[in-house]
Amino acid sequence: MMPPIQYSYGQLADDATGFPLTVSIFAQLPHSRTQIREDANAAGLRVAQDADLDVLLEGEARPLGEIVLVDCPQVDAVLLAALSRLDLRAAHCGAQLVVSTSVEALEDVFACLDHSAPQILVAPSRGDRVIALGRALARCSVTRLRELSDDDRLALLRLTEQVSEIAQRLDRLSQPAQPPHGSVADGSAFRFEAPRSTYAAPDADSSAERLLRATRPALPDPRLVRRIVRQRQLRARFFDGELFADPAWDMLLDLTAARAEHNRVSVTSLCIASGVPPTTALRWITQMTEAGLLERVEDESDRRRAFITLTDKAADAMARFFGEIGSAAARMV
Repeated sequence: MMPPIQYSYGQLADDATGFPLTVSIFAQLPHSRTQIREDANAAGLRVAQDADLDVLLEGEARPLGEIVLVDCPQVDAVLLAALSRLDLRAAHCGAQLVVSTSVEALEDVFACLDHSAPQILVAPSRGDRVIALGRALARCSVTRLRELSDDDRLALLRLTEQVSEIAQRLDRLSQPAQPPHGSVADGSAFRFEAPRSTYAAPDADSSAERLLRATRPALPDPRLVRRIVRQRQLRARFFDGELFADPAWDMLLDLTAARAEHNRVSVTSLCIASGVPPTTALRWITQMTEAGLLERVEDESDRRRAFITLTDKAADAMARFFGEIGSAAARMV
């Protein structure tokens, strides 16, 4: 069982006396606001405002602060419009946005947050929020470091390091699989290397590009990929599913099959395919997007929806992988 959050924080609040970063909290439920405020205060952050979601509907009357925490398990059209405006404001002023919601509202919330690179949490535990807070703080340290006095810079570095260490410990407690490289301290829980490509450079002439496209192998038979996915899922009938957690590969397989089938994959569907909790899956999706493996595609017929797909480079890498292993793919588990 995860230790109480207040106990883990230790003396953060005392160490960060006078720390300049501020946080704004917006939540539908009073007890959620109270809990988020306690965690923010324990981390040594100054709460600039603590209000219900109605304040977001009022527009841009109040400044946001450096970190904005929003909890909205239920949404409607009016609130989604307010979240879209908040997303634009956060992107404009550089605020770090952390939004928690429910599985039912995930599609709508994800679709309206596409400018500020927010962290999206789904039914988060208190530990999940601390991890997100540590990441937001680490990102703030990069953008604000040059603006601070020597004393404030030292306080920022100390606080970032301490909250990051807490977040790392919580991440290790909550995740059975070790993430490849990277850490919360550098603002990323996961690190991916973009797949090597044999593509021509963007400025190559069109004849060379056509020649390279002609040499790319076709995507694998989607029935084969789905069979591999089912074989992988079958292990959970006999062993603890967390023992084999490999969300990046499971998502790549699901998206490869969908691309070959000419189907679109929603963010909720991809989270399910990952085999890990939605909040964890969303962190992987974010990092894989930043690494150039995945991309977000808006629904042209309904702006309230967005889908996830493989980038061309990732699709090419998957095609070459299956082409390399050939017939042995049918026996993969």
